[in-house]
Amino acid sequence: MSEFNHYPVMLKEAVDALNCESGKLYIDATLGGGSYSELILKRISPSGRLISFDVDIDAVNFSKHKLKDYENLTIVHSSYTNIKKYLEENNINEITGGIVFDFGASTHQLTSAERGFSFLKDSKLDMRFDRSADFSAYDVVNDYKEDELVRIFSEYGEERFSKRIAKKIIEERKKKKIETTQELVNIVFDATPRIKSKIHPATRVFQAIRIEVNDELNNIKNTLNEVLTLLSNDAILSIVTFHSLEDRIAKRFLKRYSNEWIDDQIPTDKNGESKRYALLQMSAMPVYNKPLLEMVNKKPIAASDDEIRRNPPSRSAKLRIAKRINK
Repeated sequence: MSEFNHYPVMLKEAVDALNCESGKLYIDATLGGGSYSELILKRISPSGRLISFDVDIDAVNFSKHKLKDYENLTIVHSSYTNIKKYLEENNINEITGGIVFDFGASTHQLTSAERGFSFLKDSKLDMRFDRSADFSAYDVVNDYKEDELVRIFSEYGEERFSKRIAKKIIEERKKKKIETTQELVNIVFDATPRIKSKIHPATRVFQAIRIEVNDELNNIKNTLNEVLTLLSNDAILSIVTFHSLEDRIAKRFLKRYSNEWIDDQIPTDKNGESKRYALLQMSAMPVYNKPLLEMVNKKPIAASDDEIRRNPPSRSAKLRIAKRINK
């Protein structure tokens, strides 16, 4: 069995948050290398149950082997976006214990040359979490119009040179198709001025394309809304995010449902329009008149200095925890 390298960020903290108890049902929404699942299983055995999801077949195959001795585990080769569908199809009405999300790409995905996520290794443009999907980074780079490229680089990468990079991509692909990560990196270098920065010039562009290919932000938003309806009273949401776009969605979701909103006391902006309505429209969140979540940590938990030294990418991670109430 080949190794599936993934460093589980804030492993103990994220699982501690679940208050694991034997006899309850837990969900690991993002299985990866199985570290969260393994720790949960150790704490809920023998009578607790865990269902773990991952769309990446490499993660599924590795974790099935790693966790083969646990009889109270079900591994589902499917995206976390299908949690509600899977539970309904299997006549499971509630998540009684809690659910942990570890959003973002795994170390394995980011460092495997053949997966096309990394700007440090030359490979075909890919970036699919689900390797059976038809749509890849190649399609974004070679088929998107200039204004579409500008949009995703700006929105998903927060790239200040979005227009320059998009224009250069269009120019280069008129000559020939852009097929590899190194070709794209060279285009980004050519399109942007040399400035002092701690991050690689292609970082934001690659992040933006990856998010677009896998529809990550919409998936997070929609799944959090669905999962909320499945949690029983006192069940825990444990959410680890890795960049500001993910965290913004999680923060707004948790804030929205942990506050009591009364429809006749909705704040308005200077034009008299409902701020809340605009936010709800943007987030596709239904309206409730009572809080459905109680925040466990008012401020996000960050990785320890020791963890950051061992795994530098964990420096950007944030852990947010909430408990379901008023069901």
